[in-house]
Amino acid sequence: MLIYPAIDLMDGGCVRLRQGDFDARTDYARNPRDALSDYAEAGARWSHIVDLDGARAREPRQHALIAELARASSLRLQVAGGFRTADHVAAMLHAGAARVVIGSLAVTDPDAVSAMIATHGPDRIALALDINLEEGVPICALSGWRESSRVSLWDAAARIPAARHILVTDIGRDGMMAGPNSALVRSLVERLPEIAIQASGGVSNLDDVAALAATGAASAIVGKALWEERIDLREAIARARI
Repeated sequence: MLIYPAIDLMDGGCVRLRQGDFDARTDYARNPRDALSDYAEAGARWSHIVDLDGARAREPRQHALIAELARASSLRLQVAGGFRTADHVAAMLHAGAARVVIGSLAVTDPDAVSAMIATHGPDRIALALDINLEEGVPICALSGWRESSRVSLWDAAARIPAARHILVTDIGRDGMMAGPNSALVRSLVERLPEIAIQASGGVSNLDDVAALAATGAASAIVGKALWEERIDLREAIARARI
């Protein structure tokens, strides 16, 4: 299992949000360039970067900074935040991102996302399905997690059959340091065997990393635990290989 160390950007700096709440924000002194350098030194191959300003504005806002990071870093960057048009996606890929993550649009306009995958290839587009469990069913959330789409994760995935990467965040676990929803991740791997599942939300220690690796997930996004130095990235990468 790959580890994607995460960087969330606001106003050019690194932050973390609690359950996606812009009013529950923690700012960190380390800049994104140094973070990527540290990640590469620890053995990471990818980093997951979120333009939170873009996510809030519903269009990319930190394109220039992310393009600079992509040029300067040896890591492959998976970039999320505000990508809602074919032009947004093409510009970010052209600027050096290895993969662009599509969120709400994957639920509201699956045909548009299918067209992006047809244009750029399935390895360059990932779907981000943020879910709440409603009576045990994973239901996709929209609008910064404030609205229910009433669409299940299973239906959303079925509407974009060309997708090969799906990043799933259990909203109830994100930023809470309460441990990942390993049972949900395992069910995703079993029901969607052709998809590379990226697990996000709740990783707080190395045992959480090992638990996710045991589910068969392709990768795990690790953010707050790294930024608060609860996990050593080098050790997490080693644990993910077990």
